[in-house]
Amino acid sequence: MLLDAFQSHLKQQFPFLTATTKLLVTVSGGLDSTALVHLCVSSGLTIGMAHCNFKLRGEESDADAHFVKELAEKYTLPYYEKSFDTSAYAKKHTVSTQMAARDLRYAWFNKLITTEGYEYIVTAHHSNDNLETFLINVSRGTGLEGLTGIPAISGNVLRPLLPFSRKRIYEYAQENKMTWREDSSNASDAYVRNAIRHHVVPELEKIRPDILHSVEKTIMHVQQSARLLETYTQELKQRYFYPLDSFVGPRAICVDISRLQEHPDPKAVLYVLYKDCGFTAWDDVYHLLDAQSGKQLFSNTHRLLKDRTTLQLYTYSKEEQNKTTSYLISENTPQHQGAYGKLSFTSVDTVATDIDTEIYVDAERIQFPLTVRRWEEGDFFYPSGMQGKKKLSKFFKDEKLSLVAKENSWLLCDQQGIVWVLGRRADRRYSMQEHTRKRLKITYSI
Repeated sequence: MLLDAFQSHLKQQFPFLTATTKLLVTVSGGLDSTALVHLCVSSGLTIGMAHCNFKLRGEESDADAHFVKELAEKYTLPYYEKSFDTSAYAKKHTVSTQMAARDLRYAWFNKLITTEGYEYIVTAHHSNDNLETFLINVSRGTGLEGLTGIPAISGNVLRPLLPFSRKRIYEYAQENKMTWREDSSNASDAYVRNAIRHHVVPELEKIRPDILHSVEKTIMHVQQSARLLETYTQELKQRYFYPLDSFVGPRAICVDISRLQEHPDPKAVLYVLYKDCGFTAWDDVYHLLDAQSGKQLFSNTHRLLKDRTTLQLYTYSKEEQNKTTSYLISENTPQHQGAYGKLSFTSVDTVATDIDTEIYVDAERIQFPLTVRRWEEGDFFYPSGMQGKKKLSKFFKDEKLSLVAKENSWLLCDQQGIVWVLGRRADRRYSMQEHTRKRLKITYSI
């Protein structure tokens, strides 16, 4: 009997659940979620019901919501309902309708978790869903992660029906004379999942009647292999990753290319090192090993740069790139902070040895207001410790700065020119002389 198997599975897979653990069950009104509610209530679990109306099927969507509300009333359970303009969200965020629905519902579910005091979200995914997800990922071309199936526990999301088939759930519903709603969109082959459900899985079941069990075993073995690979991945990261030793500019994680190429399969190592960074064009990633210095790739979250003999990984976002690029600092401002970091201004009597994070200048030579800005092509200054003037582009080249380091170089300027290439070199025109009366210490921190 499914109820006995379900309760036994709860004890084995979810031993942390008790009768007082508050669970938020997501209910569409379909067979699977309706049966899940019945199983949870019959097992003495403390649950509430949450239903999303995505407004995609007109009156049918509203009828689903009405059905779920009545179901909650039947069991005297807490009920939560929210409507979404899913199509508008999908258009605004340029995602598929399915992805939009997922984003919207989980954002709302997690809000309910916080506001209503629930501990876990419970969904009705079952073994057929697992099989379909496995086949979808295979058809798209996937790494090992795409073959590990739907996890039974993912953060605060629990899926207690995963070991059970749709057929078994249907038989349970029939035995208990349950009613449920049928989603008309499930009959359409417009969605990849539906096409696989209607055409691929039935053919596989003819060839292998035990296909659900076989794939379940396969997924279990893949999960074991994935865990071993994750352990090895951490070892590889410890072996090859090292931080960029630079006070100025964004932090980077580096890989020495020559050392990496000593590995029997450097491309495989590259994949496991960067697989969580959002890159999809893996041939382009592999080609970085032989690319010219300055070649770079972007994902939504990271930037990967070939810089001479290293690969440098930076966190990245379009929002960061669009931040303010110029700041004005008035006289008698003790501290100023911006995207560049923080500057502190202090009048002093004595002078210590200059270090990268601070300089001492003749206060009477500086003309306020000061400006902090990013460098631009054509900028030049008079580097301390050198003769004559120098273009910043040439200075950066001599300093062997990477493309990213150049882009993130900031200048402290007054009305005459550059006072300090922050964290790198001061302009000697502002240096203190023997007759200097007012000394100003400027400190830079990130």
